[in-house]
Amino acid sequence: MVSEKESDIRLMLAADVHLGTKNCDFQMERYVWKRRSDGIFIINVGKTWDKLELAARVIVAIENPQDIIVQSARPYGQRAVLKFAQYTGAQAIAGRHTPGTFTNQLQTSFCEPRLLILTDPRTDHQPIKEAALGNIPIIAFCDTDSPMRHVDIGIPANNKGKHSIGCLFWLLARMVLQMRGTIPPGKPWDVMVDLFFYREPEEAKEREEEEGAAAPEFTPAEYTAPPMALAADQWGGAEVGDAGNWESAGPAASAVAGAPPVQDWNAAASGQGWDAASAPVSAPAPAPAPAPAPAPAPAPGSVYPAGAGWDSAPADWNPAA
Repeated sequence: MVSEKESDIRLMLAADVHLGTKNCDFQMERYVWKRRSDGIFIINVGKTWDKLELAARVIVAIENPQDIIVQSARPYGQRAVLKFAQYTGAQAIAGRHTPGTFTNQLQTSFCEPRLLILTDPRTDHQPIKEAALGNIPIIAFCDTDSPMRHVDIGIPANNKGKHSIGCLFWLLARMVLQMRGTIPPGKPWDVMVDLFFYREPEEAKEREEEEGAAAPEFTPAEYTAPPMALAADQWGGAEVGDAGNWESAGPAASAVAGAPPVQDWNAAASGQGWDAASAPVSAPAPAPAPAPAPAPAPAPGSVYPAGAGWDSAPADWNPAA
């Protein structure tokens, strides 16, 4: 029967956790097993598993999981950080670190964690500086060329591969849950390690399109409203009913109130021709308007200038007054 440690080591070897870089820091030499012919250093996976167990004991020792911050500025570690925070109850910071998060109390995102877990000490150098100023312990995944300054617990592993980072966070989360008693010891965790792996945006988009194509398409039913019937006494009822039917209007439609009758030229010209047709009868002329009444004669002895316009004097005007 394969032990749990042996199965975890096989999983780490499959995820390339043991592959380092061509450079090696002097503080990481104790974790190097040997160097390949192409110059790449090989990390001792047994020491990696021991350091994972030590980090899990430190995480479990903190009573409130909200006091733990897991951070990753690398894109390959952002999904793993979010999943680790989801299952362990810690706080996740995925993406760029805002300077002053651990030191500037005036910031909205200011916090004072009791433990900081990082993916790469070289990429996450800013939170390491701020945590060192605040005396916050730091756990970090360190490659063979990673700086170990201000790092309290360095887990030797490959922190540049997406499978390696996901596998490390999955193992650390499972160990934490086992020590807390959430998962029975000796039983496999029902969460797949694939959930901690980084997914390419194109791959995620293609999977969403495939799921959308498999789902049945919804076609909305067409709805046509019935024609609105207008009453005869309602305004526009007669016009709406006869709209588009010009022939049904008849001669009454062209009659206008108060207009003189019009003689039909076609009837007169059908018998004798155009030159024999009589002129149409014109309408009777209106009656002449009544003449205005003559102005009264002036009184004897009164003198005023004659005129009919605006300068004419009134009838009671007396120049001698």
